[in-house]
Amino acid sequence: MRQRRLANQGVSYARTVGAALRCTSQLTLLVLVTACGASNGTSSEAPGAYQWQLPDGFPAPFVPEDNPMSEAKVELGRRLFYDERLSVNGTQSCGTCHSQDRAFTDGKTTPQGATGQQLARNAMSLTNVAYLYPYTWANPLLHTLEQQALVPMFGDSPIELGLSSVIDDVLASFQRDERYLQLFPRAFPRDPAPFRSDRAVAAIAAFERTLISGGSAYDRFSYGNDPGALSAEAQHGLELFNSERFECYHCHTGLNFTTAFRSETTPHLPFDYENDGLYDLDGLGSYPPDNPGLSGITGKPSDRGRFRVPSLRNIEKTAPYMHDGSIATLEEVLDHYAAGGRLLTDGLNAGDGRRSPTKSSFVRGFSFEAGEKDALLAFLRSLTDDTFLSDPRFSDPRPAQ
Repeated sequence: MRQRRLANQGVSYARTVGAALRCTSQLTLLVLVTACGASNGTSSEAPGAYQWQLPDGFPAPFVPEDNPMSEAKVELGRRLFYDERLSVNGTQSCGTCHSQDRAFTDGKTTPQGATGQQLARNAMSLTNVAYLYPYTWANPLLHTLEQQALVPMFGDSPIELGLSSVIDDVLASFQRDERYLQLFPRAFPRDPAPFRSDRAVAAIAAFERTLISGGSAYDRFSYGNDPGALSAEAQHGLELFNSERFECYHCHTGLNFTTAFRSETTPHLPFDYENDGLYDLDGLGSYPPDNPGLSGITGKPSDRGRFRVPSLRNIEKTAPYMHDGSIATLEEVLDHYAAGGRLLTDGLNAGDGRRSPTKSSFVRGFSFEAGEKDALLAFLRSLTDDTFLSDPRFSDPRPAQ
């Protein structure tokens, strides 16, 4: 019964995040979310430091004090990440919407949950997710991977994995599984009852923190002292990317090509959400009602259509693009920014996003000179890390069926 209470406390994005913020303070909500998802102390954790395998130039990720890293916990989390039993009907896992060969996305405009409900937002890449802060497209209250995991696991608006009603049965099935009978106690050796939902969440978060990509051609050029790693065309694209004419670097900056960054030693930057000029339904900056942006949490008109800046790492593999998957290719993404936004002339979402009063000041539009679009594309493709996309440490550990 305790597990069902934990699940019910963490139920839905709409109830727990949207409605709660409108009725209570952010502090109250954070206490609620943390209470139902965190490990609650380090007394049951294994001692000893985790040995990160970090690429050149990468700092250690931020790790919450109540969920320290361990090899055993990562091993457990990796298996749970791919286990379809962690869904209401045993049909989906975390890995369903986050496929390794697509940089842990799914290639769909928006995913479907385990019961067939269509989600409103594109599945975000988990590349270097340990360095992001905060989480999801437009929720400034989810500060850790442990908190974020509650949304797909226990949310019911919409249902993703839909675990709220079945978590007790799922945990009971794990206690009959020979592999999990070894992995849970090994991951939490001082816990006399480790088969709990908060322990499963903690292990999945630990595994996700290991999904670090730093072996692209760009990385070898920038951090690996290999001047030949980046083609002349891609180097030209990098110069354009960092120019004031194109202004890409203002939002896609730093090690992870996003302003949403945090590491063990680097405090997080101020929250940064931007409106890309995709929609303007009413001339006031409104976005489709199922995807209002940050204003869905804050209620502020100035936050209409504002979403967290995603990382560009492995961006070549994560199509389709934008928060709703409404742009199919990288070429079309560049065309969108060149136009300074998007004009939709018909349909429910008709409007001129180029003229949105809440559009980012960095989305001003520009013109391509000969070869510049190809150079930018070459640079963006240089962020692909093929080793990461096939690294066996991140793959499904179960034998092929």
